[in-house]
Amino acid sequence: MNKLYSPWRIDYILREKEKGCIFCNKPADENDEKHLILKRGLHSYIIMNLYPYNNAHLMVVPFRHVNDLTDLNDDEILEVFRMTKIAEIGLKKAYNPDGFNIGINIGKAAGAGISDHLHIHIVPRWNGDTNFITTIGETRVIPENMQVAFQKLKKALNDED
Repeated sequence: MNKLYSPWRIDYILREKEKGCIFCNKPADENDEKHLILKRGLHSYIIMNLYPYNNAHLMVVPFRHVNDLTDLNDDEILEVFRMTKIAEIGLKKAYNPDGFNIGINIGKAAGAGISDHLHIHIVPRWNGDTNFITTIGETRVIPENMQVAFQKLKKALNDED
């Protein structure tokens, strides 16, 4: 029998669960590199997913604690989608993916892992990527160190200013 190890998962399994909302707590700390926050706007920010579906999986999150698109005001919704566009452009520049999955899961029934704070997932995809492994092996193959990816993405996203 072949074994595929994913030692990073143990950190997720054993970690002490953060109190409060992670999407409110992380930007309040202002240590962007520690929390993998790549870019801040007035109403939202771009953050790397600490437990990504694929390499360079990003999220756009409004600062205000809301759980539904209909709760955003016009300025917030405009910036959230501008930041999504900036994330896509930065990912193209840094990684040249073949495509993207961009989505919002609103509510637990829709698959939201964190259902009380709205966020948009931007997942780069490549032809032949290894997403089947998640289905059959409950493992994700992430080929790049998070800090290396953070530095690459930080540069690519901030080149758009």
